[in-house]
Formats: sequence, structure tokens, C-alpha cells
Amino acid sequence: MGQRIYDEDAMQKKVIWLVEDEASIADTLIYALQTDGFEVEWFPLGQPLLTRLEQTRPDFLILDVGLPDISRCDTPLMFLAARSEEIDRLIGLEIGADDYVAKPFSPREVCARVRVILRRSQPVATQPSQLLALDEERARISFHGQPLALTRYEYLLLKTLMQAPGRVYSRQQLMDLVWSEAEESLDRTVDTHIKTIRAKLRERDADANLILTHRGLGYSLELA
Repeated sequence: MGQRIYDEDAMQKKVIWLVEDEASIADTLIYALQTDGFEVEWFPLGQPLLTRLEQTRPDFLILDVGLPDISRCDTPLMFLAARSEEIDRLIGLEIGADDYVAKPFSPREVCARVRVILRRSQPVATQPSQLLALDEERARISFHGQPLALTRYEYLLLKTLMQAPGRVYSRQQLMDLVWSEAEESLDRTVDTHIKTIRAKLRERDADANLILTHRGLGYSLELA
């Protein structure tokens, strides 16, 4: 049974379900989320949450990636990883998480990331972009109908951003997804490639501002 933390303004708040078997971590995160204006329900184990999901859905899920009895649903989802090794990051992304945070983490960072994901997940009317077009068979991306002269990693980076418009990727997530097979990479590799991609987009359209920087969080592609 989930342990709900009540608040007078709960009806107006976004509801977050937290699955974390370490009470000390859960207490810290609950306090931070409540302070940031969320309503929180804590589940020490995953199975009670699955039972509740059959009845209702929260606005957001935060799950310990080490719990074995959790399956993916359509609710925005963040994983808490036990460590920051590459395997944890890749698993979290590949099984459908919208984001992940490695322990130990900053509760304030978690709150900020939750707000970004919730904002991006709000339903909006979307139409296919007429600006950017991806041709995976030819490994080519066109802008305003003309192919861009992209290097291998520029192509892979822009392709990754195009596959989830509006999603904010951290530098580390982009490193994991784009440079996973590279033998060596530098801390500012992502920043450098973002800069060159922006320059190539602006060669075609001086007002192009498709790739946004989210300070302290990462980058997103905005097509609207």
C-alpha cells in the first residue's frame, strides 16, 4: 500500500509516485518534491505500485532502476540509478525512461528535471516538421529541402535530437547515445558538435534556432 503524504493544496498539484526501497533516500526526495510543490506517494516496493496503476495513474513516476517488478507504462518516468557507470545509463534510456539520475543525487536537480519533463510531456498539437527531414537509409538530414553537410557524429547527434523533439538530453546522455563506440572523447565534445550543427543550420536560415540550451540540464530540439 502506498504511503501518501497529504497537503492542503494537493488537489491542485502534480502527483508523483516514488518507488524507492531505502527509506532515508525516499524521505530526502519526498521533502524536496513537497517543498517544490508536488504531491508525493511513496512505495517501498514495486508490486503495490503496479496494483495501483490498474486503478489510476500519477502525473509522474520516479523508480529505483534496481527494483525488478516494475514495467514501463505511458506515464513520464525517471529512474534512480544505483551508480553512474555507463551500463546503468544505457539501461535506463533503452528501457524507456524519460530521464535518469545517478545516486548520490541532488534533490534540487531531481525536482528541476521532473518539472522539465512534465512541461515537455504536456499534450500539444503537433505537425510533421517541414524544416528538418531525416533519411536514415541514406544517413542524411535535410534542412529546408536541402541536405546538410554533416560529419558522422553531427549526423548521429542531430538524428538523436530529432527522434524526440522537445526532450531535454543531458550531455552525458548524448555522449552515451552518440559516442558509445568511440574509444576516446572529451568533456566538451557535445558542446562543440552542437555549435557546428547550429552554424550549418544558420547557413541555410540565419534565424534558425532549433537546438535550445537548457542551463544545467542539456539540449533539446524544438520544431514548433
